[in-house]
Amino acid sequence: MSRVVVFDEAGGPEVLRVVDQPVPEPAAGQVRLAVEVIGVNRLDAMVRAGHAPRPIRLPQARLGVEAAGRIDAVGADVEEFAVGDPVIVTALPDMDINGTYAEQLVLPAERIIARPAELDATSAAALWVSYSTAYGALIEKAGTRPGDRVLVTAASSGVGLAAMQIANQIGAIPLAVTRSETKVDALLAAGAYAVLIRPRDDLARVTQELTDGSGVEIILDLVMGPGLADLARAARPGGTLVTAGWLDPRPASFPMNPLTINRYMSFEHTLDPTAVRRIAAFLGAGLRTGALSPTIDRAFGFDDVVEAHRYLEQGSPFGKVVLSV
Repeated sequence: MSRVVVFDEAGGPEVLRVVDQPVPEPAAGQVRLAVEVIGVNRLDAMVRAGHAPRPIRLPQARLGVEAAGRIDAVGADVEEFAVGDPVIVTALPDMDINGTYAEQLVLPAERIIARPAELDATSAAALWVSYSTAYGALIEKAGTRPGDRVLVTAASSGVGLAAMQIANQIGAIPLAVTRSETKVDALLAAGAYAVLIRPRDDLARVTQELTDGSGVEIILDLVMGPGLADLARAARPGGTLVTAGWLDPRPASFPMNPLTINRYMSFEHTLDPTAVRRIAAFLGAGLRTGALSPTIDRAFGFDDVVEAHRYLEQGSPFGKVVLSV
């Protein structure tokens, strides 16, 4: 049996509970993972609250798309991995059925990658969702190049911090946007060239000053909502706006200035084996050189999953929240 987090109805963190469920032997092409650490993501909270992008199977729906652990059984035809290998889960589109909030889980071998030697289990659990999202949005979608000025909203989030590290890794220039003056020094230490505080700062005016009047080439927005049009004014004509999150549930305003606008969803690439190899190679290079390093805000125990979700929603984490199994 495996202890698993489930919920029977949409609602607040209190709907989450831990139950025992049987764990099958892996079939052909599958592995069984002994989970060590689980990444807690905004998507998990959205699904739990009833705001999932697709229908969720209730009752006893599961949560989680991200985890690190070790393989404890392999099915037939699995040649790349062996029992004991440390691995990272890369994508689980059916989280309500096979979510990672569990002590053990069975999944296709194509849904994992080897854990980079530079990472312990905690850092590994904080890597994939944040960094693959930031990489996919900036590199695959926006085509960010060295020298590009990149404005990143929700910069203290896991994806925001990953985006700034990735921008620095390729020689771009990250500009951080935050709503908290207390995070300015930490964002500068995390690699931001400059920090803009919203709504105190006029983003268009300040970015014009920082870019000698031209505006930024790339905007990575993780917030959406009615402030999107004002945010877009910080871009240069012909710049690129990529939205990769929806922290503000209100309807988004539509930018009037000429921009290339892309909506990025991480499953665009994390379900594509060829793209996963590109992502893993890029992140591996950054980890080896030290350009990339996951930021952990706080680790909770598995039995404290309700408190972890409360913290995620009520606080303002600087980096990633994780569950230790």
